[in-house]
Amino acid sequence: MRSVRARAALGATLVVAVALIGAGLAVLLVLRDNLIGQADLQAEVAAREVAGALATGTPYADVEPDDEEDHPVQVIDEEDRVVLVSKGLRAVTGTGATGVTPVPSASAGATPAPDDDDDGDDDDQDDDRSRPGRGEVSSDDPDFSDGTATVDRTTADYRFAAVEATTPDGVTLTVYAGAPLAAEQEAVNTVRGAMLTGLPVLLVVVAGVTWLVTRRALRPVEGIRQEMAAITASEDLARRVPEPGSRDEIAALARTTNETLTVLEASVERQRRFVADASHELRSPIASLRTQLEVAEAHPELLDLPGAVADTVRLQVLAADLLLLARLDAGEKPGGGTVELGALVREEVSQRTGDRIAVAVEAPEGGAFEVNGSRGQLSRVIGNLLDNAQRHADGSVAVSVAADGRGVRVEVRDDGAGVPEDERERIFERFVRLDDARSRDDGGAGLGLAIARDVASRHGGTLTVHRAAEGGAAFRLWLPRPA
Repeated sequence: MRSVRARAALGATLVVAVALIGAGLAVLLVLRDNLIGQADLQAEVAAREVAGALATGTPYADVEPDDEEDHPVQVIDEEDRVVLVSKGLRAVTGTGATGVTPVPSASAGATPAPDDDDDGDDDDQDDDRSRPGRGEVSSDDPDFSDGTATVDRTTADYRFAAVEATTPDGVTLTVYAGAPLAAEQEAVNTVRGAMLTGLPVLLVVVAGVTWLVTRRALRPVEGIRQEMAAITASEDLARRVPEPGSRDEIAALARTTNETLTVLEASVERQRRFVADASHELRSPIASLRTQLEVAEAHPELLDLPGAVADTVRLQVLAADLLLLARLDAGEKPGGGTVELGALVREEVSQRTGDRIAVAVEAPEGGAFEVNGSRGQLSRVIGNLLDNAQRHADGSVAVSVAADGRGVRVEVRDDGAGVPEDERERIFERFVRLDDARSRDDGGAGLGLAIARDVASRHGGTLTVHRAAEGGAAFRLWLPRPA
């Protein structure tokens, strides 16, 4: 049951089984209710027929129910004595009495003997009560009950209807007439048997069809899995998984997988270039420093101490940049403190005493320029942008801080040559330096802008470059305000 096909087949089978069982029970209940309703109607008709005959004064002995074999009748009086049963009835249950032997009684509808009163006047009340045709049959709905009856040695289940009738003599009788339930039981048993026989077959068909359909639907997934396994084994990230022509979830999975492989390939390629470029950048100062130390060992008077210090500083800066990039690539999140960008910019500019061009600051004191993030990392961003401006400016560098929508904008401008429009995204790649900045003295390692953009992205902001009003480059750092 670990495979998707097996779980899908089992789930579909269980759902269909529950649905069919529920539908089958509903059908059986409706069928049974309908058949019992028909039996109730037959029993009521038979009971009212007998009750009508008794209400008209027909003597008990003359009452002959129709179809006595299918509709057994039992009549009891107010004292629960049996006064009339249909022919052939040997035993009965489910009625008002279990007796099947009538108790001797005056026949219904008999006219009493004349009164010997000398004046010849009959009692009006007795005369009216003995007059035929004054009985009645109750119009209330009959009571129904289940029971059994033995007719001519055959015992069966019956549905009995109880109807009250009043004879012309004022005697209240209860007529029980039954209707057989054999047809209902046979129909219900037949339907139940058909359902029990067909249900397993239908469930097997559902399970098999679900298995085959799921297998066919998952065939592209197997192709994706095999190709991913081949890519893993070959380590060839240029390969792609097959994309089915359908527009379903599996096709979306294949497209997403290929997009992931594309991003992964680019990431691996970028990492390889990063390692190669870092090795190249580290090799030059290390080789230079080693050469100077070897020369100094042989000829101390030729030691270029300032050059050695400069190479050492360059190695230190490059190592710090590489370490920060590694932390950013590892997903390091900025701290949760609050930083006032106006104060941070003024502090960073005040510490730059060795710049060749004085930096003009446009950061109002007391301004609400607070953002969330790491003070150290944001200071590093501003420092990198100022270093870049100092490297390319002809005679002026300016930095401004201002509110911008729901965030704060820091803009660093210079009056240099600017950045060509087609290079405005490439300069943020690692180890990228434009042609006029490739020397060791001027160009650096090409990591400053890459670090600045990565830090801005980690803080939920952006870093872009535009053309400044002074004619050079304008780097705009935008960071969101605290929520």
